[in-house]
Amino acid sequence: MPEPLNVAVVDYDAGNTLSVTRALDKAGASVELTADPEKVLRTDAVVLPGVGAFGDCMKKLRDRGMDAACREVYRSGKPFLGVCVALQVFFESSEESPGIEGLGLLPGGVTRFKAAEGLKVPHMGWNELSVARPHPVLDGLDGEDFYFVHSYYPVPEEPSDVLGTSEYGTVFCAAAGRENMAAVQFHPEKSSRAGLKLYQNFLAWAREL
Repeated sequence: MPEPLNVAVVDYDAGNTLSVTRALDKAGASVELTADPEKVLRTDAVVLPGVGAFGDCMKKLRDRGMDAACREVYRSGKPFLGVCVALQVFFESSEESPGIEGLGLLPGGVTRFKAAEGLKVPHMGWNELSVARPHPVLDGLDGEDFYFVHSYYPVPEEPSDVLGTSEYGTVFCAAAGRENMAAVQFHPEKSSRAGLKLYQNFLAWAREL
């Protein structure tokens, strides 16, 4: 049996770090929850969780020097997974926080759901994932239900960056990525068997990169 993959979960007071850490441990990783940018850069793979507003998350990342570390993780080719608001901060900007720059790893911005008859914002609850482009992280997960809590969603400039979609009044990007990076809007750690499968997929993909 291979040694467990060393995975850093970025600790920046983002809310769901402990539940993500526990889920990765259950998936078979050797997990370190760390606020140290140097440790993040030395590990085998990195997971960036996130709960809260776009601007608040970016401020917390900048205050800890983690914004630069995240960009370096991507540049280095290290396997990189974003969860929930992390998907949004991978983009350049958000309507939620005008004037605040995101990490800019993916071209595009983030927009708010438009309230429609019978649909409340935030979008909260279980929803089906449709895989838009085959990707190892989403292997075997087309048509599975995942747990969402969000009022905003990304609009990638490049259609090829969309890995998966869901629908809530409109079809929206629920997963995106390119090269060594992937991110999902939903909470795998709250999504039962399908969520565990996603984390297992990430670990398997990370070993291949």
